[in-house]
Amino acid sequence: MADIHPSAIIADGAVIGADCVIGPFCVIGPEVVLGVGVTLKSHVVIDGDTHIGDGSTIFPFAVIGEIPQDLKFSGEKTSLRIGARNRIREHVTMNTGTAGGGGVTRIGDDGLFMAGCHIAHDAQVGDRVVVVNSSAVAGHCVIEDDVIIGGLCGVHQWVRIGQGAIIGALSMVTKDVVPHGLVQGPRAVLDGLNLVGLKRKGVQRADITALRAAFQTLKDGEGTFQDRARRLGDESESEYVQQMVRFVLGETDRNFLTPN
Repeated sequence: MADIHPSAIIADGAVIGADCVIGPFCVIGPEVVLGVGVTLKSHVVIDGDTHIGDGSTIFPFAVIGEIPQDLKFSGEKTSLRIGARNRIREHVTMNTGTAGGGGVTRIGDDGLFMAGCHIAHDAQVGDRVVVVNSSAVAGHCVIEDDVIIGGLCGVHQWVRIGQGAIIGALSMVTKDVVPHGLVQGPRAVLDGLNLVGLKRKGVQRADITALRAAFQTLKDGEGTFQDRARRLGDESESEYVQQMVRFVLGETDRNFLTPN
């Protein structure tokens, strides 16, 4: 049921779904599970306890499911779970988790991971995420749905990036980013809202107006950043504003990028 090139090496124990295409010189480890219709172009290495969802395509020289780049890792059993219909381009690396970070690196559905990008151990990546060429997401990060990370970016360990945020190219993100935020600059700053993304998503004008007002309150209001968010939670009926409030008041190991 699968089309497997004779030069591919598939270890005993690997599970290959129906209608998979495995190209020349691919290497697949014994704990790998490929869903239905997964395509490996050529020279792809997949190892570890790694599951790849239906309809995903992996391009040449990607290395998926190798051990974490973490000096504390000592060979414990950890895993990588990748959802459906992801496009993983050339030279991408994605590592399994660590015991100290929950043990599982997760990738959602319908993502695009462009050439040379890296997803580190224990990262939790949502649906429809785009990580552009040569960007790196460090260990323990949370990247929510619909996030775009521009080219040559670095995301510091433990950082959370809220749903719908966009990170400009060449940015180093060291603090949490609120949902729908627009971040740019070499030492990244929160420079506004991702208005283009909101409009493309079809968000109603009233919600966009509410988000813009909320952003201004977070920027210029009285009290701490969290105090301003709590007031927004009491005052606004917009679900998009409430999402931002929940994110700001949620558990985190980092500080926030505050409005510039």
